[in-house]
Amino acid sequence: MIPKKKKKPEVPGGCKSNSKLATLRHIGKFGIRHLLRQEWKLKEGRKGILCQLQSFCVLLTNMLSEGSSFMKGIALGGTFCLLLTLLGSFTPGMQSSPEDHHHHHHIKAPTKDELQSLSDPQMVEMSQRVRVYCVIMVQPSVLGYWSTAKDTWGKHCDHAVFYSSESAKALEAVDLNEKDEWAKLRKALKHAYDNAGDLRWFFVARPTTFAIIENLKYLVLAKDPNEPFYIGHAMKSGELEYVEYQSGIVLSYEALKRLVNVFKDEEKCPEQGRALWKLSEEKQLALCLKYTGVFAENGEDTQGKGLFNSKSVSSLIQDSMSKKNLDVVEGCCSDLAITFSGMSPNQMQVMMFGVYRLRPYGHNFHDSLIFLPPEGSDND
Repeated sequence: MIPKKKKKPEVPGGCKSNSKLATLRHIGKFGIRHLLRQEWKLKEGRKGILCQLQSFCVLLTNMLSEGSSFMKGIALGGTFCLLLTLLGSFTPGMQSSPEDHHHHHHIKAPTKDELQSLSDPQMVEMSQRVRVYCVIMVQPSVLGYWSTAKDTWGKHCDHAVFYSSESAKALEAVDLNEKDEWAKLRKALKHAYDNAGDLRWFFVARPTTFAIIENLKYLVLAKDPNEPFYIGHAMKSGELEYVEYQSGIVLSYEALKRLVNVFKDEEKCPEQGRALWKLSEEKQLALCLKYTGVFAENGEDTQGKGLFNSKSVSSLIQDSMSKKNLDVVEGCCSDLAITFSGMSPNQMQVMMFGVYRLRPYGHNFHDSLIFLPPEGSDND
């Protein structure tokens, strides 16, 4: 009787089986094979590289196990395989169905023509409906920035709450009692969600960011907060699109609702991360939102200029000058910019004067909308 050929071992990740990969059966007792099955949910374009990593893992395991200490070789080889597997799964590669496919969007404010089509009562109703809860993350070590944010742009939020890693007598903030930046941000967002009342837009920023809240309200004026929006300066790292924290992050009520719900799922949104190294909180946030079907969107004006800036005005003007633009100021940044960063507290005070106080006599900006200050506030 002719013996049946042994069936080649199934290889995780859709790789072609070969004799070297058959050795994975021996590593299975250490959980590596199971890890590969569960964690290698990767897109087709990356499988080839990761299959080569598999082969290298197995080859290394064999070489090490041929030494004087068999168990030592297996342990070392298995550990190295685990390391390479985690390296391969660093960039999130959730398997997506056609309905989950996402095309990067550019969020823009309404045009003048769109506003002119509205009646005066409609514009008043829309401007009063957009209200913003500002989540400002602070540390006792940056009291100068905290007090400046509180005395300047923070007054223009409909509700501004400062969140700190620890309590401080001089700091009027919610004490989260948390040192880890990602865990701290999670707690702050959960607190904001639980205490939002009828506010439906959320702006997350550090105190080193300077924000013009009226321009933010204008950007989301025609947007429905019951739809998921995650807006700012969109960046890309591998396959992950995220909003840069330094430039400020805008979340609609629906986006925050989904985020708070996924916080409960440690598999999809772990509090401490799942890799050998830690992702930044801005990428952790994007990863958790991605699992809920919410993706980063870039905020722009009608000319395609970014509204969220990680640099100061002076830095942006210097960049414009280096490009030898004929109109340095025009080429610098958007007239309706929402955020700037990289400024000292004194420079923020100067920005406050320039944005809210300084006006050329006789010049009318013909703004169609007026965003009234929060009731009871003493803002400019």
